[in-house]
Amino acid sequence: MNPTSSLTAPGTGVKGSGPGGKADADRPASGVTAAERLLSLVQRQGVLAVLLLVVVIASFAYPTFATLDNSRGVLVQASFLSIVALGMTLVIITGGIDLSVGSVFALGGVLAAWASQWGLLPALLVPLLVCGAIGTLNGLLIARAGMAPFIVTLASLLGARGLLLAFTDEGATTYLVPKGSAFAELGQGTVGGFGYPILVALALFGLGGLILQRTSFGQTLFAVGGSADAATLMGLPVARAKVTVYVLSGLLAGFAGALNAARLSSGVTIIGTGMELDAIAAVVIGGTLLVGGAGSVSGTLWGVLLLAVIQNLINQIGSLNSSYQSVVSGGFLILVVVAQRYVSRSRRTL
Repeated sequence: MNPTSSLTAPGTGVKGSGPGGKADADRPASGVTAAERLLSLVQRQGVLAVLLLVVVIASFAYPTFATLDNSRGVLVQASFLSIVALGMTLVIITGGIDLSVGSVFALGGVLAAWASQWGLLPALLVPLLVCGAIGTLNGLLIARAGMAPFIVTLASLLGARGLLLAFTDEGATTYLVPKGSAFAELGQGTVGGFGYPILVALALFGLGGLILQRTSFGQTLFAVGGSADAATLMGLPVARAKVTVYVLSGLLAGFAGALNAARLSSGVTIIGTGMELDAIAAVVIGGTLLVGGAGSVSGTLWGVLLLAVIQNLINQIGSLNSSYQSVVSGGFLILVVVAQRYVSRSRRTL
């Protein structure tokens, strides 16, 4: 058996054909037809076109939408979800899922607020250690014990939320971040009018893009998501890659929670509920396939911004409440999944 004949090409989700097959005969010298390149571009960057279209229409419809202050507010609100969604992107590319990120986000915020009384370093290290440990446990149970990601991370969702409630006396205790501290500045400070959370999120996405597209680890993630069995036959560290992405997902969710606590100056216990669904929606809307093997961090970023813009538009309208965001987000999600199936089916026939 030739392992390369069944592998999915990293970052594209395009199945390879055996040497000398009909698909090879019909392809140009580059190995990829113009139609395939177009379909791949639609899958990866279609959400950006939708985002730009919505922004242009909203700017004409609501004059306050395009103001600098409103744009800053949208970006700050999107920064926390984007960090969580970055970790989710890596997990989904490998064919997994992480339902625990919402609870881990809330837990990270409470732990950071509690530890902030001892300074900036403890406020960051404590949530990273605890949330990273949760991600490690998820990864080991999934990659080493062979358990289903849905079940493992669902249990972690409940466990992290339970730990949060126990730590805060069922939510009765709220830990405050000292005013004027370096940790508070991390969440509330600005550079050129843009908050630190925005800059941190952009830096993390830049790093994530480099890792995913320019390193052997990133290519391993695509191979694992395309076919774990084929990746194993190629000698790739499949189990280690799966453990790593869940660790990163836990770390990023905890870090986002810590940043949010710094911005709010407290560890809020009721946040994070349903955040895992928002993160999954942003990732899928951004073009990452739920079955794994294809995706990009840039698409996830556009997906997060699209959801944030929709929420802001609902606020601009005024007569609609925030629950309509879920309706619109669900509609976008269905449309994207249908489009992905159409694109995948079209690429298989080329």
